[in-house]
Amino acid sequence: MAVVALILTWGRDLPSALVVIVAGLLCIAVLAAVHHAEVVAHKVGEPFGSLVLAVAVTIIEVALIVTLMISGGTKTQSLARDTVFAAVMITCNGLLGLSLLVGAMRRRVAVFNSEGTGGAFATVTMIATLSLVLPSFTTSRSGPEFSPAQLGFAAVASLGLYLLFVTVQTRRHRDYFLPITTSGKVIDTEEHLDPPSTRAAMISLGLLLVALIGVVGLAKGVSPAIEAAVDGAGLPHAVVGVVIAMLVLAPETIAAVRAAARDRIQTSLNLALGSAMASIGLTIPAIAIAMIWLPGPLLLGLGGTQMVLLLLTVVVGTLTVVPGRANVLQGGVHLALLGVFLFLAASP
Repeated sequence: MAVVALILTWGRDLPSALVVIVAGLLCIAVLAAVHHAEVVAHKVGEPFGSLVLAVAVTIIEVALIVTLMISGGTKTQSLARDTVFAAVMITCNGLLGLSLLVGAMRRRVAVFNSEGTGGAFATVTMIATLSLVLPSFTTSRSGPEFSPAQLGFAAVASLGLYLLFVTVQTRRHRDYFLPITTSGKVIDTEEHLDPPSTRAAMISLGLLLVALIGVVGLAKGVSPAIEAAVDGAGLPHAVVGVVIAMLVLAPETIAAVRAAARDRIQTSLNLALGSAMASIGLTIPAIAIAMIWLPGPLLLGLGGTQMVLLLLTVVVGTLTVVPGRANVLQGGVHLALLGVFLFLAASP
Protein backbone atom coordinates (compact mmCIF):
# COMPACT_ATOMS: atom_id res chain seq x y z
CA MET A 1 0.00 0.00 0.00
CA ALA A 2 2.84 2.38 0.85
CA VAL A 3 4.60 1.68 -2.45
CA VAL A 4 1.38 2.18 -4.42
CA ALA A 5 0.82 5.47 -2.61
CA LEU A 6 4.43 6.42 -3.34
CA ILE A 7 3.94 5.79 -7.07
CA LEU A 8 0.68 7.75 -7.18
CA THR A 9 1.97 10.75 -5.23
CA TRP A 10 5.59 10.98 -6.45
CA GLY A 11 6.52 14.50 -7.55
CA ARG A 12 3.09 15.97 -6.74
CA ASP A 13 1.99 18.65 -4.30
CA LEU A 14 -0.17 16.98 -1.69
CA PRO A 15 -3.21 18.64 -0.09
CA SER A 16 -3.53 18.49 3.68
CA ALA A 17 -6.01 15.59 3.71
CA LEU A 18 -3.77 13.50 1.48
CA VAL A 19 -0.74 14.29 3.64
CA VAL A 20 -2.56 12.73 6.60
CA ILE A 21 -3.32 9.58 4.59
CA VAL A 22 0.26 9.33 3.35
CA ALA A 23 1.53 9.77 6.91
CA GLY A 24 -0.69 6.90 8.04
CA LEU A 25 0.65 4.64 5.28
CA LEU A 26 4.16 5.67 6.26
CA CYS A 27 3.51 4.44 9.81
CA ILE A 28 2.20 1.13 8.46
CA ALA A 29 5.34 0.78 6.31
CA VAL A 30 7.48 1.38 9.41
CA LEU A 31 5.75 -1.46 11.26
CA ALA A 32 6.13 -3.74 8.23
CA ALA A 33 9.85 -2.92 8.02
CA VAL A 34 10.33 -3.80 11.69
CA HIS A 35 8.53 -7.13 11.26
CA HIS A 36 10.57 -8.19 8.23
CA ALA A 37 13.82 -7.01 9.83
CA GLU A 38 13.13 -9.20 12.86
CA VAL A 39 12.47 -12.20 10.61
CA VAL A 40 15.80 -11.67 8.81
CA ALA A 41 17.59 -11.07 12.12
CA HIS A 42 16.22 -14.31 13.55
CA LYS A 43 17.46 -16.21 10.51
CA VAL A 44 21.00 -14.81 10.37
CA GLY A 45 21.42 -14.30 14.13
CA GLU A 46 23.17 -11.51 15.96
CA PRO A 47 24.97 -9.27 15.25
CA PHE A 48 24.19 -9.73 11.55
CA GLY A 49 20.49 -8.99 12.06
CA SER A 50 21.16 -5.57 13.57
CA LEU A 51 23.61 -4.85 10.77
CA VAL A 52 21.05 -5.63 8.06
CA LEU A 53 18.52 -3.09 9.32
CA ALA A 54 21.12 -0.40 10.07
CA VAL A 55 22.74 -0.59 6.65
CA ALA A 56 19.46 -0.84 4.75
CA VAL A 57 17.99 2.20 6.48
CA THR A 58 21.15 4.24 6.06
CA ILE A 59 21.53 3.53 2.35
CA ILE A 60 18.03 4.77 1.68
CA GLU A 61 18.59 7.73 4.06
CA VAL A 62 21.54 8.73 1.86
CA ALA A 63 19.33 8.56 -1.21
CA LEU A 64 16.76 10.79 0.49
CA ILE A 65 19.36 13.39 1.52
CA VAL A 66 20.89 13.52 -1.97
CA THR A 67 17.45 13.81 -3.58
CA LEU A 68 16.46 16.70 -1.34
CA MET A 69 19.83 18.43 -1.86
CA ILE A 70 19.40 18.24 -5.63
CA SER A 71 15.96 19.87 -5.55
CA GLY A 72 16.25 22.11 -2.48
CA GLY A 73 18.70 24.84 -3.53
CA THR A 74 20.82 26.81 -1.06
CA LYS A 75 18.62 25.92 1.92
CA THR A 76 19.82 22.31 1.75
CA GLN A 77 23.57 23.04 1.88
CA SER A 78 23.56 22.03 5.56
CA LEU A 79 20.89 19.32 5.25
CA ALA A 80 23.41 16.45 5.35
CA ARG A 81 25.01 17.86 8.51
CA ASP A 82 21.67 18.50 10.22
CA THR A 83 20.31 15.05 9.35
CA VAL A 84 23.48 13.15 10.28
CA PHE A 85 23.90 15.04 13.56
CA ALA A 86 20.23 14.48 14.40
CA ALA A 87 20.67 10.76 13.65
CA VAL A 88 23.67 10.60 15.98
CA MET A 89 21.82 12.35 18.81
CA ILE A 90 18.66 10.27 18.33
CA THR A 91 20.52 6.95 18.25
CA CYS A 92 23.17 7.63 20.92
CA ASN A 93 20.69 9.24 23.31
CA GLY A 94 17.17 8.32 22.24
CA LEU A 95 17.56 4.69 21.16
CA LEU A 96 20.28 3.97 23.70
CA GLY A 97 18.48 5.68 26.58
CA LEU A 98 15.09 4.16 25.78
CA SER A 99 16.62 0.70 25.45
CA LEU A 100 18.40 0.98 28.80
CA LEU A 101 15.26 2.37 30.46
CA VAL A 102 13.05 -0.44 29.16
CA GLY A 103 15.62 -3.10 30.02
CA ALA A 104 16.28 -1.72 33.50
CA MET A 105 12.58 -1.46 34.30
CA ARG A 106 12.18 -5.10 33.31
CA ARG A 107 15.24 -6.53 35.13
CA ARG A 108 16.20 -3.63 37.46
CA VAL A 109 19.64 -3.64 35.81
CA ALA A 110 20.32 -3.68 32.05
CA VAL A 111 23.37 -5.84 31.31
CA PHE A 112 25.41 -5.69 28.11
CA ASN A 113 28.91 -6.41 26.83
CA SER A 114 31.13 -3.42 27.59
CA GLU A 115 33.91 -4.53 25.20
CA GLY A 116 31.70 -4.52 22.12
CA THR A 117 29.57 -1.54 23.12
CA GLY A 118 32.62 0.49 24.13
CA GLY A 119 34.37 -0.22 20.84
CA ALA A 120 31.25 0.76 18.89
CA PHE A 121 30.83 3.98 20.86
CA ALA A 122 34.51 4.88 20.37
CA THR A 123 34.14 4.39 16.62
CA VAL A 124 31.02 6.59 16.52
CA THR A 125 32.90 9.28 18.47
CA MET A 126 35.86 9.18 16.09
CA ILE A 127 33.78 9.33 12.90
CA ALA A 128 31.48 12.05 14.26
CA THR A 129 34.40 14.24 15.34
CA LEU A 130 36.21 13.78 12.03
CA SER A 131 33.16 14.53 9.88
CA LEU A 132 31.18 17.06 11.92
CA VAL A 133 33.60 18.88 14.25
CA LEU A 134 36.86 19.31 12.30
CA PRO A 135 35.24 21.22 9.37
CA SER A 136 34.60 24.10 11.77
CA PHE A 137 38.32 24.39 12.56
CA THR A 138 40.07 23.76 9.23
CA THR A 139 41.37 26.85 7.42
CA SER A 140 41.38 25.77 3.76
CA ARG A 141 37.85 27.15 3.35
CA SER A 142 36.30 30.18 5.03
CA GLY A 143 33.11 28.47 6.16
CA PRO A 144 32.43 25.29 8.16
CA GLU A 145 33.30 23.07 5.22
CA PHE A 146 36.10 20.83 4.00
CA SER A 147 38.17 21.43 0.91
CA PRO A 148 37.73 18.72 -1.76
CA ALA A 149 40.90 16.95 -0.61
CA GLN A 150 39.83 17.09 3.05
CA LEU A 151 36.34 15.85 2.21
CA GLY A 152 37.82 12.96 0.26
CA PHE A 153 40.11 12.03 3.15
CA ALA A 154 37.26 12.21 5.68
CA ALA A 155 35.07 10.06 3.42
CA VAL A 156 37.74 7.37 2.97
CA ALA A 157 38.64 7.38 6.68
CA SER A 158 34.99 7.17 7.77
CA LEU A 159 34.21 4.34 5.37
CA GLY A 160 37.40 2.50 6.35
CA LEU A 161 36.60 2.72 10.07
CA TYR A 162 33.05 1.53 9.45
CA LEU A 163 34.23 -1.48 7.43
CA LEU A 164 36.84 -2.29 10.09
CA PHE A 165 34.13 -2.21 12.76
CA VAL A 166 31.88 -4.49 10.70
CA THR A 167 34.75 -6.97 10.36
CA VAL A 168 35.34 -6.96 14.11
CA GLN A 169 31.61 -7.19 14.84
CA THR A 170 30.84 -10.07 12.50
CA ARG A 171 34.07 -12.09 12.40
CA ARG A 172 37.00 -11.52 14.76
CA HIS A 173 35.07 -10.66 17.94
CA ARG A 174 31.48 -11.58 17.19
CA ASP A 175 30.98 -12.74 20.80
CA TYR A 176 31.44 -9.14 21.99
CA PHE A 177 28.18 -8.20 20.27
CA LEU A 178 25.96 -11.09 21.30
CA PRO A 179 23.24 -10.47 23.91
CA ILE A 180 23.94 -11.70 27.43
CA THR A 181 21.76 -12.57 30.37
CA THR A 182 21.78 -10.73 33.70
CA SER A 183 24.19 -13.35 35.01
CA GLY A 184 26.56 -12.73 32.08
CA LYS A 185 25.75 -15.83 29.98
CA VAL A 186 26.02 -15.30 26.21
CA ILE A 187 22.81 -15.89 24.24
CA ASP A 188 23.87 -17.22 20.84
CA THR A 189 20.49 -18.58 19.72
CA GLU A 190 16.83 -17.95 20.41
CA GLU A 191 15.53 -21.17 21.94
CA HIS A 192 11.84 -20.31 22.14
CA LEU A 193 11.24 -20.11 18.37
CA ASP A 194 12.62 -22.03 15.40
CA PRO A 195 14.43 -19.88 12.79
CA PRO A 196 12.46 -19.19 9.60
CA SER A 197 13.28 -21.08 6.45
CA THR A 198 15.75 -19.66 3.95
CA ARG A 199 12.90 -18.94 1.53
CA ALA A 200 10.90 -17.07 4.16
CA ALA A 201 13.99 -15.08 5.19
CA MET A 202 14.73 -14.09 1.57
CA ILE A 203 11.12 -13.02 1.05
CA SER A 204 11.30 -10.91 4.23
CA LEU A 205 14.60 -9.39 3.08
CA GLY A 206 13.00 -8.31 -0.18
CA LEU A 207 9.90 -6.98 1.57
CA LEU A 208 12.15 -5.17 4.08
CA LEU A 209 13.78 -3.25 1.24
CA VAL A 210 10.37 -2.51 -0.30
CA ALA A 211 9.04 -1.29 3.05
CA LEU A 212 12.09 0.93 3.61
CA ILE A 213 11.72 2.40 0.13
CA GLY A 214 8.11 3.14 1.02
CA VAL A 215 9.13 4.77 4.31
CA VAL A 216 11.76 7.05 2.80
CA GLY A 217 9.82 7.76 -0.37
CA LEU A 218 6.69 8.77 1.51
CA ALA A 219 8.86 10.78 3.91
CA LYS A 220 10.14 12.70 0.90
CA GLY A 221 6.56 13.15 -0.29
CA VAL A 222 5.48 14.77 2.96
CA SER A 223 8.73 16.74 3.34
CA PRO A 224 7.34 19.83 1.51
CA ALA A 225 4.49 19.89 4.03
CA ILE A 226 7.04 19.50 6.82
CA GLU A 227 9.16 22.35 5.42
CA ALA A 228 6.10 24.53 5.05
CA ALA A 229 5.02 23.78 8.63
CA VAL A 230 8.54 24.51 9.91
CA ASP A 231 8.69 27.82 8.04
CA GLY A 232 5.17 28.70 9.11
CA ALA A 233 6.02 28.11 12.75
CA GLY A 234 9.13 30.26 12.44
CA LEU A 235 11.45 27.37 13.34
CA PRO A 236 15.02 26.99 12.04
CA HIS A 237 15.44 24.99 8.84
CA ALA A 238 17.61 22.51 10.79
CA VAL A 239 14.37 21.14 12.25
CA VAL A 240 13.66 19.60 8.83
CA GLY A 241 16.77 17.44 9.22
CA VAL A 242 15.62 16.38 12.68
CA VAL A 243 12.19 15.34 11.39
CA ILE A 244 13.73 13.41 8.49
CA ALA A 245 16.08 11.57 10.86
CA MET A 246 13.19 10.69 13.19
CA LEU A 247 11.11 9.32 10.32
CA VAL A 248 13.95 7.27 8.86
CA LEU A 249 15.01 5.89 12.26
CA ALA A 250 11.49 4.91 13.29
CA PRO A 251 11.90 1.22 12.25
CA GLU A 252 15.14 0.88 14.22
CA THR A 253 13.61 2.58 17.25
CA ILE A 254 10.73 0.12 17.40
CA ALA A 255 13.06 -2.85 16.81
CA ALA A 256 15.43 -1.65 19.57
CA VAL A 257 12.61 -1.24 22.11
CA ARG A 258 11.21 -4.69 21.26
CA ALA A 259 14.64 -6.26 21.75
CA ALA A 260 15.06 -4.49 25.09
CA ALA A 261 11.64 -5.72 26.20
CA ARG A 262 12.86 -9.29 25.51
CA ASP A 263 15.94 -8.67 27.69
CA ARG A 264 18.21 -8.43 24.64
CA ILE A 265 19.90 -5.17 25.60
CA GLN A 266 23.00 -5.87 23.53
CA THR A 267 20.86 -6.24 20.42
CA SER A 268 19.28 -2.85 21.16
CA LEU A 269 22.67 -1.21 21.61
CA ASN A 270 23.94 -2.85 18.42
CA LEU A 271 21.04 -1.23 16.59
CA ALA A 272 21.55 2.18 18.21
CA LEU A 273 25.31 2.51 17.80
CA GLY A 274 25.39 0.62 14.50
CA SER A 275 22.82 3.03 13.08
CA ALA A 276 24.81 6.05 14.29
CA MET A 277 27.99 4.64 12.78
CA ALA A 278 26.38 3.71 9.48
CA SER A 279 24.64 7.09 9.30
CA ILE A 280 28.03 8.82 9.23
CA GLY A 281 30.30 6.15 7.77
CA LEU A 282 28.09 5.60 4.73
CA THR A 283 26.47 9.03 4.36
CA ILE A 284 29.64 11.15 4.26
CA PRO A 285 31.35 9.06 1.52
CA ALA A 286 28.13 9.04 -0.54
CA ILE A 287 27.66 12.79 -0.15
CA ALA A 288 31.34 13.33 -1.03
CA ILE A 289 30.81 11.49 -4.32
CA ALA A 290 27.54 13.33 -4.96
CA MET A 291 29.29 16.70 -4.49
CA ILE A 292 31.02 16.08 -7.83
CA TRP A 293 27.66 16.88 -9.44
CA LEU A 294 25.87 18.91 -6.76
CA PRO A 295 26.27 22.70 -6.95
CA GLY A 296 27.20 24.92 -4.01
CA PRO A 297 29.17 24.24 -0.83
CA LEU A 298 28.60 21.36 1.60
CA LEU A 299 28.38 22.74 5.13
CA LEU A 300 29.42 19.99 7.55
CA GLY A 301 30.86 21.79 10.58
CA LEU A 302 28.72 21.99 13.70
CA GLY A 303 28.02 25.18 15.60
CA GLY A 304 29.09 25.83 19.18
CA THR A 305 25.85 24.62 20.80
CA GLN A 306 25.84 21.43 18.76
CA MET A 307 29.48 20.71 19.65
CA VAL A 308 28.67 21.06 23.34
CA LEU A 309 25.80 18.59 22.97
CA LEU A 310 28.03 16.16 21.08
CA LEU A 311 30.76 16.45 23.73
CA LEU A 312 28.21 15.90 26.50
CA THR A 313 26.87 12.85 24.67
CA VAL A 314 30.39 11.41 24.36
CA VAL A 315 31.18 11.94 28.06
CA VAL A 316 27.85 10.60 29.34
CA GLY A 317 27.89 7.72 26.86
CA THR A 318 31.38 6.69 27.91
CA LEU A 319 30.38 6.62 31.57
CA THR A 320 27.32 4.56 30.62
CA VAL A 321 28.98 1.84 28.53
CA VAL A 322 32.21 1.29 30.49
CA PRO A 323 30.64 -0.64 33.44
CA GLY A 324 28.58 -2.94 31.19
CA ARG A 325 25.58 -2.42 33.49
CA ALA A 326 23.04 0.38 33.64
CA ASN A 327 19.90 1.27 35.56
CA VAL A 328 17.01 3.61 34.93
CA LEU A 329 19.13 6.63 35.86
CA GLN A 330 21.50 6.21 32.91
CA GLY A 331 18.56 5.71 30.56
CA GLY A 332 16.87 8.82 31.92
CA VAL A 333 20.03 10.92 31.54
CA HIS A 334 20.37 9.98 27.86
CA LEU A 335 16.70 10.71 27.21
CA ALA A 336 17.11 14.09 28.93
CA LEU A 337 20.02 14.82 26.59
CA LEU A 338 17.80 13.99 23.62
CA GLY A 339 15.16 16.36 25.01
CA VAL A 340 17.73 19.16 25.28
CA PHE A 341 18.83 18.56 21.70
CA LEU A 342 15.25 18.64 20.35
CA PHE A 343 14.41 21.79 22.33
CA LEU A 344 17.53 23.66 21.21
CA ALA A 345 17.02 22.55 17.62
CA ALA A 346 13.63 24.28 17.68
CA SER A 347 14.77 27.21 19.85
CA PRO A 348 18.50 27.83 19.30
